[in-house]
Amino acid sequence: MQSRPPVTGSNPAPRNRPVVRRKPAQHADVPPDLGAVADTALSAPLDKPAAVSLAGLLDKISAYLPEGDLQLIRNAYRFADAAHLGQYRASGEPYISHPVAVAEICADWKLDTQALMAALLHDTAEDKGITQAELIEHFGATVAVLVDGLTKLDKIQFSNREENQAESFRKMLLAMARDIRVILVKLADRLHNMRTLAAMAPEKRRRIANETMDIYAPIAYRLGLNQVYRELQDLGFQHSHPMRYAVLSQALKVARGNRRDLIDKILAATTKSFADAGISVHLYGREKTLYSIYRKMQRKHRSFAHVQDIFGFRVIVPDVLDCYRALGVLHAQYKPMPGKFEDFIAIPKLNGYQSLHTTLIGPTGAPVEFQIRTEAMHRVAESGVAAHWLYKTSNGLEAIAQVSTAAWLQSLLDIQNENRDAAEFIETVKVDLAPDAVYVFTPKSRILALPRGATPVDFSYAVHTDLGNQTVAAKVNGELVPLRTELHSGDVVEIVTAPHSRPNPNWLSFVRTGRARSKIRHELKVGQQAESQDLGKRLLSRALTQLGLRLEDLSAANWSRLLHWSGNKSQEELFGDIGLGKRVADIVAKRVQMQYGEAYGAASPRSPDEAGSASSPASNGGAHGATEPLTRTALQLDGTEGTSVHYADCCHPIPGDAVLGYLGKGEGLTVHQQDCPQARRLFQKHPRSWIDLSWSSTVTGLYQVGMAVVVSNGKGVLAKLAAAISEHDADIIHVTMDDDAGQPTIELRFIIAVRDRKHLADILRAVRAHKFVVRASRGKARSPH
Repeated sequence: MQSRPPVTGSNPAPRNRPVVRRKPAQHADVPPDLGAVADTALSAPLDKPAAVSLAGLLDKISAYLPEGDLQLIRNAYRFADAAHLGQYRASGEPYISHPVAVAEICADWKLDTQALMAALLHDTAEDKGITQAELIEHFGATVAVLVDGLTKLDKIQFSNREENQAESFRKMLLAMARDIRVILVKLADRLHNMRTLAAMAPEKRRRIANETMDIYAPIAYRLGLNQVYRELQDLGFQHSHPMRYAVLSQALKVARGNRRDLIDKILAATTKSFADAGISVHLYGREKTLYSIYRKMQRKHRSFAHVQDIFGFRVIVPDVLDCYRALGVLHAQYKPMPGKFEDFIAIPKLNGYQSLHTTLIGPTGAPVEFQIRTEAMHRVAESGVAAHWLYKTSNGLEAIAQVSTAAWLQSLLDIQNENRDAAEFIETVKVDLAPDAVYVFTPKSRILALPRGATPVDFSYAVHTDLGNQTVAAKVNGELVPLRTELHSGDVVEIVTAPHSRPNPNWLSFVRTGRARSKIRHELKVGQQAESQDLGKRLLSRALTQLGLRLEDLSAANWSRLLHWSGNKSQEELFGDIGLGKRVADIVAKRVQMQYGEAYGAASPRSPDEAGSASSPASNGGAHGATEPLTRTALQLDGTEGTSVHYADCCHPIPGDAVLGYLGKGEGLTVHQQDCPQARRLFQKHPRSWIDLSWSSTVTGLYQVGMAVVVSNGKGVLAKLAAAISEHDADIIHVTMDDDAGQPTIELRFIIAVRDRKHLADILRAVRAHKFVVRASRGKARSPH
């Protein structure tokens, strides 16, 4: 497999020295039952370590598998031993020692017979050319499919983005989704390779270690295999940074001795407190992994001597209620640190992990972390999805990991159904597993996977929707940064919130995750409900006025019939639908007219579906039709509409422009200039979604507009233009220029915020007054968003 240390060739026997050899088996002729062959195979010349025993594996599996299944395991072992005859690992051991060790790790998880057979056979197809047909003949279709899935994993080159690697990666995820045992055996394979990586060359050790920490450790974490996750991280750290690992390891040994008295003191005091409270607990101290200590040193820019919380405690109690009782006992004994409590029992992590986490101020003033959980929670916390095989339960807490994992794997299949293209599929699932995802940390050391280019806003919504909605600022590695800052692996992100803040629509221009985008849009829609209702009320009032009716004159009976027709529960809901463009005000008004039974100039009332269209961007005028003699009235804009009204980026309308409004379904009102090309195209598709607009004489606020300035290329030109714009009380929102450093002239494109057309004209005159300005005009500069 790719991550497996390369094998050496078989060594010829020394001259004049007897060698015991066995003829390699012809695999197609190997019978299903090789019963007479011993469980210890002789796979090597006498000058190599010869015996690879199956006894350890048989001891483990005999405790939970019947004797008939043990015979199947023996058959798979002998088949694999014959296939790998003469093949050695880089350490010099017979190669069969690796599949046996992988199977033993799987046996620790109590995986079933087929998974254990696949573990023993997982390298036969790739290394020795055993076909799937041969595997089906000897061991059945299920085992052959598992081996085939594992073989596909080995063909993946994670550093390569070419299409064949993309396809292999896609197949890996789908094989994992179809049968979780594929990735469990693969993780066991990677774990053993990492344990024996010392035999490899230093450069290859670093490459495999980095790949492990980028790919396989996150997979283990996502599946809840926390023991494997921690060991892979520590082994990856050891081989990618051997000197740092050695120094920290020695420092931890010294600290372990120095702090033994403190640990014993805390254990004794808390044990007594629990006994006094009548709570039966299993309490023990635990040491944080070297890698987690190293990451904390990096994040906080501290030396090892200043990292105080390298030890923690785990409290195992009988049931859930005792978890919260134990928490109360600990908080009564030691003061909790504010903001350092997490309830993963009420809200489990995605991988099914459940515990209470609290950090307390210990007797010496140093922070001490406690994790409180039940025995069932502890099994899931350590074994994750493997708890299903370990404890053979189909319900209870072990099922949480199964359900969460099944949901995640099902999501991969759903994505596959939507994205048949391998490259698109990978882009979609990068957030979880792909190598170019970024792995960032919360201040409480919880790791999150986000797509490359993700921002603190993506991070906040990944943590919790409420956190995202209340975000006002962010700190990355302790420093305040703009919310659009791109995050990198290893960053520690802290979100600053305010209880009454709301998402900014501009966030949609830089968030990367679908979750953040959908949550922002949802919250904006909810937040603008009042504004949409106000806009909808104004639109309906205007439409009724054009029919000679007044909104204020509608009776309760009128409203009852209208709501029954529309399906809305209230007037406010109907107003909101109109303001968001889900309903056309003219059609609702026509329905009211029909209820009155009056046509107002028509021979008979027209149905709502026959209501006339609004004027086009080209004409901007005229009545709905020959049967409607009333003059159309325009909706006035005064700048107080809020987020229910948007000003189009394509044409940047400002007060004084002739404008029209487009009511996109669910998007509110978008204001365009009458001569906007995009508005003309939209009108051709949705002619009834347009309304007449005008500016109020008391319009307020600032409005973005484009300005293009061609200047003679020279030093300080941009600064002088910026000063001229600023002197006229206008804000510069964005500026771009072409890369024409060697040209005599250059075009600068600004987006500025102005009050109206007169304000813009004043700025243009000021800009043209500079001698280096060749031309200045209102431009069609694109929005930075």
